[in-house]
Formats: sequence, C-alpha cells, structure tokens
Amino acid sequence: MTRHRNRSRRDPLRSVARSALAAVLVAAGAGHLTTLRRGFRVAVPDWAPRLLRTDKDTIVVVSGVVELMLGAGLVLLPRERRRVGVAVAALFVAVFPGNVHHWRTGRDVPGLDSDAKRFARLFLQPVLVAWALWSTRR
Repeated sequence: MTRHRNRSRRDPLRSVARSALAAVLVAAGAGHLTTLRRGFRVAVPDWAPRLLRTDKDTIVVVSGVVELMLGAGLVLLPRERRRVGVAVAALFVAVFPGNVHHWRTGRDVPGLDSDAKRFARLFLQPVLVAWALWSTRR
C-alpha cells in the first residue's frame, strides 16, 4: 500500500515535469526556426556540416523541427512516452558538442553572453537528460 501511495504522489509530479519539458522543447524548436536561428548557428561546431554534408543553417532548422516533434510527442503520444523520453535524452546528448563548441569559441548569443554563462550551460545538459528520462519513466 505504501508503495502504491508513493507512486501516486510521483505521477502528478512527473506529468508536470513532462509537460514543462514539452514546453521547453517546443519553445526551443520555435526559436531554432525564428528569432534565435542565428544564435543557434553559432553553436554548431565547424566539423558538423562536413560530417553531415550540409550547412549550419540546415542543421539548426532540422534540429528545431525535431525538438518541435519531440515536444509534441511527449504530450500527444502517451503510449510511446518512454520511447519519446529516450529520444529526447538522445537529442540532448547529440547537441552537447554544440554546447562545448559554443563555450570554447566564446561567441555571444542572446542569454549566453559571457564565458561563465556558456560554461554553466554545459552543466545543464546532464540535468536535461535526467529530466527527460525521469519524467517519462512509468
């Protein structure tokens, strides 16, 4: 009985966390496609376009679309919640080299206009991965 009671207390928290994560993904995805697009291009490492055989802008646009889709999936696909959560975590791992590149190059973008902020951003990535996995766990 205690185990069931504890689970019922955690589920609403996970639901709120999942909805908040979906909102973050949708906002970031929209930013990739609109006003923050230039800033996101700055974070794309120079080697990524060569590896993916495309340009930085395409990488930013595609990653924005992926974020929008994953954010929507967190809300609209409850039966696939765990898989979507793993995909979100994988996305956060995949973009980490961009965070490192952005920190190392020291280029300013809105909200990340100092070395300290860019460095602190690196530590947010594991939190995002954990958030995605925890909030989508059954």
